[in-house]
Amino acid sequence: MNKIKYTFVCILLLTGYVNAHTLIKTSSPNDLVFSDLAKKWDEAMPLGNGTIGALIWENNQALRIALDRSDLWDLRPLEEFKGEPYTFQWVYEHVKKNNYKVVQDWYDFGKKGYAWPTKIPGAALEFDISKLGEIKENRLFLNQAICQIEWKNGVKFQSFIHATEPVGWFIFENIENDFIPVLIPPTYTKGTVNNVNDHSAFDLTKLGYKEGKIIQEKNKLVYEQTGWNNFKYKVAINWLQKGNTMIGTWSITTSKSTEDAEFITKKALNKGLPKSYDSHTKWWKQFYAQSSIDIPDSTLEKQYYNELYKMGSIARYNSYPISLQSIWTADNGRLAPWKGDYHHDLNTQLSYWPFYTGNHLKEGYGYLNTLWNQRKTNKSYTKHFYGTNGLNVPGVCTLEGEPMGGWIQFSLGPTVSAWLSQHFYLHWKYSMDRTFLKKRAYPYIKDVATYLEEFTQLKNGIRTLPLSSSPEYNDNRIDAWFTEMSNFDRALIRFVFMVATELASELNLPIEATHWKKLLNQLPDFDLDKNGGLTIAPHHPYTASHRHFSHLLAIHPLGIIDKSNGEKDAHIINESIRTLDTYGSDWWCGYSFSWLANLKARALDGDGAVQALQDFANHFCLRNTFHANGDQTQTGKSKFTYRPFTLEGNMAFAAGVQELLLQSHTGIIPIVSKIIFRSKNIVRPIS
Repeated sequence: MNKIKYTFVCILLLTGYVNAHTLIKTSSPNDLVFSDLAKKWDEAMPLGNGTIGALIWENNQALRIALDRSDLWDLRPLEEFKGEPYTFQWVYEHVKKNNYKVVQDWYDFGKKGYAWPTKIPGAALEFDISKLGEIKENRLFLNQAICQIEWKNGVKFQSFIHATEPVGWFIFENIENDFIPVLIPPTYTKGTVNNVNDHSAFDLTKLGYKEGKIIQEKNKLVYEQTGWNNFKYKVAINWLQKGNTMIGTWSITTSKSTEDAEFITKKALNKGLPKSYDSHTKWWKQFYAQSSIDIPDSTLEKQYYNELYKMGSIARYNSYPISLQSIWTADNGRLAPWKGDYHHDLNTQLSYWPFYTGNHLKEGYGYLNTLWNQRKTNKSYTKHFYGTNGLNVPGVCTLEGEPMGGWIQFSLGPTVSAWLSQHFYLHWKYSMDRTFLKKRAYPYIKDVATYLEEFTQLKNGIRTLPLSSSPEYNDNRIDAWFTEMSNFDRALIRFVFMVATELASELNLPIEATHWKKLLNQLPDFDLDKNGGLTIAPHHPYTASHRHFSHLLAIHPLGIIDKSNGEKDAHIINESIRTLDTYGSDWWCGYSFSWLANLKARALDGDGAVQALQDFANHFCLRNTFHANGDQTQTGKSKFTYRPFTLEGNMAFAAGVQELLLQSHTGIIPIVSKIIFRSKNIVRPIS
């Protein structure tokens, strides 16, 4: 019996070789195609499935596959998040006393040298390609989510990450017998120097990890690493070689995983490459079938479909939300830009805009699912820091929703959960799932509204905050706090009470609806400048170029101020955007242009929206379409010329294209634009 079983397993393994080089692929004009390999990690070919990810590039004459996983985190807590200084009241008292340096010193963890908590890298798989000669083609097939590299000498490499299973595949053809993979662990015990201005602030040695172990057996490599508090992760690589063909699998698992990496890789090989690839491509075919666009501007269309590919690579129903770099952590021996965390001051929010209008509610649900599961943690934070019931969320937080600190105005901001609650509302509006409405959307929004009711104060019949801010304005100085509510906070609090009223009515809860309506009527109007445009806050007009359009949330994404409401709103929108244009883009990031495209689309300015999208694609993206924040052409679009990679600009770009074509935020679905050809192949939407 054992002999029969062994023979059967061998047959299964060998099926992986059947037609290995005939994996069906269909090219697209939007594929990434190069005649060389990227020499920098942030220009690599990206693969992913929301849980694991890979970056394929060349490092010192080796083909390198950087391996990553979403829950690779050092979660050690910070002592500062306890005691009296960890309360809003403590912050408020020091602001009132004009003694803000005490607050800055307490929460400036960068200056204190804290490298944790943080996202951490996994490992890398390398193959010596020094003898292979010139590249014929390096292509990312978007349709099948597979990278293929062909050398002029006939060697071929193919790699994909299975769409729904935590396993990656690699296939080499026409190789020599001594061609073997090498597992490269992260440099946790060796310092590195960073010569790129990409906000990789710390090298990995700051974490203090002991060097992990690599176990090598025939056709198998296993690496185990222990982190803080006995957190462990394992990387496993298994491969088979017959003649001049090699087929292999890899996986990463953590202490949180239900399966072991070695088991996963063996199971995948037993299943066989043809079956795995077939189910993988079926998922991607169904994903792309959910929506599509066809526009005559080839630059925008290519960028859009690469963003759609990223959406399918970084989000799943049961995955963690999209962090700054998601499953593409920096592969440079250092911690990721801004520690690869969850920034709720715009980054996670912008990252999910295109999932609703793009008909990818299922993939976007991982965001909501995680926020829902972290309610207990967030309520504890709300009770401790704000002293209220209900729910707020740290503006900068870990994988588990714990605060990480930073500029306190937004890292511990008073209206963070209000912006997050919009995503529960949007999922309800696009799905019309009454079970979700009853069990998730309204309960979450009700918790946020309860917190805001308790934390806001009534002064002369007007509801306000003790202190207000508008994210990233005036950085972390004392004048970043306003004594009157900013338009950012006014918009978010108004939105929460508006939708709480709406959803309570929808659920036939008239007493609750009346209560939220009463609170809504106690809010102040939006503050306007002398020309009728939105200010940052009372007595603080927009007078200088700034990257964050937080003061314009009421226009987009919240849609409270909208041209469909009449001439008054139209004037506010026109003047607000005119002011942005007047002060220009000197201090904008790439995501600013993506956001501007959405704003201009809402303002029915098609030419302006298209120009903003083109500026983003042409000036703020690397060759693999990754958003790099700064102007990479250094042609004056922005004075920021650095290159930290983050994803929110990419996702907001996709949303901007969608807003140009269809809009439904007013309760109807108008065809906003029709597309015609213009000179220079520019697409012009006409209202």
